Amino acid sequence: MSDTGSFRTGSLRVLHCPVNIAGIPWTNVQALRRRGVDAKLVVFNRYQLHPEADRSLDRHGGLARRQLTQWRALAELLPQADVFHFYFGLTLVPRSLQFPILRALRKKSVMHFLGSDIRGKSQAELAFGKKAGAQVVGSYDATRWVQEAEVIPLGIDVRAIEPSPPSDRTRPVILHAPTSRRRKGTEHVVAACNGLDAELVLVEGLHHAEAFERYRQADIVVDQLNSGWYGMLAIECMALGKPVVGHLHEEAARQTEEAFGTRVPIVRASKDDLRARLEALVASADERRRLGAASRAYAERVHDLEQVTDRLLALYSRL
Repeated sequence: MSDTGSFRTGSLRVLHCPVNIAGIPWTNVQALRRRGVDAKLVVFNRYQLHPEADRSLDRHGGLARRQLTQWRALAELLPQADVFHFYFGLTLVPRSLQFPILRALRKKSVMHFLGSDIRGKSQAELAFGKKAGAQVVGSYDATRWVQEAEVIPLGIDVRAIEPSPPSDRTRPVILHAPTSRRRKGTEHVVAACNGLDAELVLVEGLHHAEAFERYRQADIVVDQLNSGWYGMLAIECMALGKPVVGHLHEEAARQTEEAFGTRVPIVRASKDDLRARLEALVASADERRRLGAASRAYAERVHDLEQVTDRLLALYSRL
């Protein structure tokens, strides 16, 4: 087992909780286990699309009953973990009590924001995060809301994903997989694809494994047009070697390229110029393949799970 900072990973106990948004917490837990860390994921309730967890509290009933379930769980879990790694602005019990309890018992804590939990919120609304031992965001774009957070990109097991480069068919498949049509700008995607010599495929409500097989068949992927950065869909599709189109804030892209020494290969687009960006990709199989290869290389450099795990372990060592 490797040494990381002031501890040996084999002696480290980390509890991730209380949700499994986009499967990110479960992915992190599995990666930490492979490093010898005693890592577990406990969730309030299992999600339909990402049901993975070591334990679900299966909260039922009214507020008082749910709170009782959560307090009992905290009492049981406190002796079992050294670090409590929270996600999405949520804690096991009310935040006003959660962090003081952990500090009093000399437990370490991390608040890991995932994007939509912070986007558009005020500094006052997000001030609770400062009570944690550390704050984490997944991109430099997110530091607009949590300036003091450490940037740890989302990680996936890129090496386990076999590339599936875009085809050279004359009528390519354009894929869009919105978790929220409003937030992803889906109406503009549909409008931009209307009349294009391409097939638009919308992927919604599928279990991740089934959705991923749809991603594999795509030639072009449209991520989102509103938020200013990319998410798990884009990362997985870049790992597959697909060209990805989406809206990026240029300053965040610049910071990312400076931090990781590589160009962000996503084709920049807004609702106003999406049609033109797609027309160029539909017309050129060579450009689709070129961007797809750049996407795969970028995923390997920035989102490789082993590198992300290194960053998590280094963070824990500094708490």
